[in-house]
Amino acid sequence: MNFNSFFLKSFRVLLLPFALLYGLIILIRNWLYDKEYLQSAEFNFPIICVGNLAVGGTGKSPMVEYLLELLHHEFSIATLSRGYKRKTKGYALANEHITALDIGDEPMQFFLKYPDVSVAVGEERIVAIPQILQDNPRLQAIILDDAFQHREVRAGFNIVLTEFNNLYSNDFFLPTGDLRDEWRSAKRSQVLVVTKCPSDINEEKKKKIIRSLHPTNTQQVFFTTIEYGTPYHIIHKQDQWILTPSVEVLLICGIANPKPLKEYLHQTTYTYYQKAFNDHHIFTIDDLNEIKEIFQDISAKNKIILTTEKDAVRLTKFKDELEDLPLYVLPIKSKFLFNEGEQFNRTVISFIRNFSFNSAS
Repeated sequence: MNFNSFFLKSFRVLLLPFALLYGLIILIRNWLYDKEYLQSAEFNFPIICVGNLAVGGTGKSPMVEYLLELLHHEFSIATLSRGYKRKTKGYALANEHITALDIGDEPMQFFLKYPDVSVAVGEERIVAIPQILQDNPRLQAIILDDAFQHREVRAGFNIVLTEFNNLYSNDFFLPTGDLRDEWRSAKRSQVLVVTKCPSDINEEKKKKIIRSLHPTNTQQVFFTTIEYGTPYHIIHKQDQWILTPSVEVLLICGIANPKPLKEYLHQTTYTYYQKAFNDHHIFTIDDLNEIKEIFQDISAKNKIILTTEKDAVRLTKFKDELEDLPLYVLPIKSKFLFNEGEQFNRTVISFIRNFSFNSAS
């Protein structure tokens, strides 16, 4: 443990009184919902919620994309996100004229990848859901992105994610830990997914994690890892670059948890340099000029600039400046381990089909 991480951990321990107060507030809030003093709205419509109990990157966006890839050919699907750090307020539905500043980077990423999906944003999901259904009466299911802790809406199917290296069962309330909700809330979900696992995780470790999560008898627990694709140019998407041990990379990264990505580059490339930004950073032309200067100072001949898909949607506004810059985007997706992907797929599809059948009858 380096000095900075040791200092941060020690500082967070000192904030324990605030964490206890925050935890008490969360416990009271959940009790009020459990006893129905506070009401949750329930829609007669298939709603799938993807969420977590902790702040930071647990892999919600790759999971939402996994669901979109699974469902969009068979069902008419919509996604609803808050639209974090967008410059607009209220409800908005993505269209060909909209930008990441209007709806946020992750919803923009969904829209660019899946143009046949209705991608919407809205802080108040209880208001936004009827608006989506009005805008697209043919919808057959809605995926709520990062909405599990917001109990104003009760989804019919909940998927709670927890990161392999930071299980909610080993965590504590903010600001001492990363929990924004109590671990007991996970029991409201139908599915638990342990994300960002090592690809070689064994059965013994799997069983140990399941025991630590204390799932109910009706909950299913799945394990996923991150699978990286072939980088493609940010503007000329047909131009690809295969990462090899001879390439040097300048990583441009503004995501909550870049650790798995950095470990991947450490294993795959000769070396990498990083220009880090805050999560959801809005890039400026000065940022781009600084990136170019850093890249020019790298003496290697075999070199590229690499960024994430989430960062890319906030960089494409500089299309003219990026035309001739070797800036590539590294795609990622969730991959289920232990050959359990088909079981997960059947569980999700069955929920939508059974809900629709029961509603029709």
